[in-house]
Amino acid sequence: MFKKCCATGLALLLSFFVSAEEEAPPPPLDPAYEGIHGMALMQKGSTVFASHMPMYTKPHNVQLLYKLAVKDVNLLQVVRDNPLVTFKPETFNLQRLMRGEELAVVGDVYIGHFERQGMAVYQGVTLTFDKQLFLREINEPEASSRIQEYSSVSYNSKNDRLYIHHIQQKPSYDHILHIDLDASCPTKIATSSAVPSQDEIHRRFINCGTMRPMYYETQDFAK
Repeated sequence: MFKKCCATGLALLLSFFVSAEEEAPPPPLDPAYEGIHGMALMQKGSTVFASHMPMYTKPHNVQLLYKLAVKDVNLLQVVRDNPLVTFKPETFNLQRLMRGEELAVVGDVYIGHFERQGMAVYQGVTLTFDKQLFLREINEPEASSRIQEYSSVSYNSKNDRLYIHHIQQKPSYDHILHIDLDASCPTKIATSSAVPSQDEIHRRFINCGTMRPMYYETQDFAK
């Protein structure tokens, strides 16, 4: 009886410590990640995505992709009908999204690049970052190369996939491609240069399924 009580007490004690550990708050946010973190907005069907527009230096050295919770039909149409839509948020700490938090962020929506003469169409909009889909820190990127590596991320079903290029050292590029997957698809491709055209990249994925270009940026990663 005594052994049984001791075992029960030990189990309860262990359960308490496990529960306490699970409920422990995350470490403090690194204030170095506080800043204005521009986002490129993309759409497929009724789903809107936000991709952090990275650079090589902290606090922007992060490739980060989220699915947004969007109920505004007008915003959905703006993203759908324009080749580039960007979001200039108010200052916030990017580590919150790096941790996978659900987060509401206030900012302005631009047709075009908000730092390159884009046109503001919505001001003071709140975007809800609902689900993290991809995270990659650009701390020690691989040397610039003609061998390009992509990560494949599914979001609605296993056939709805986003292919995200791993940014290398300069010169390189940021690229996101949507594929309705019909067959197996490579995650490494060989290209004619370190910064191939979108057309060349798409030819490398031509047998994978129906493609939709989502985002392509070279200027921030040029020599």
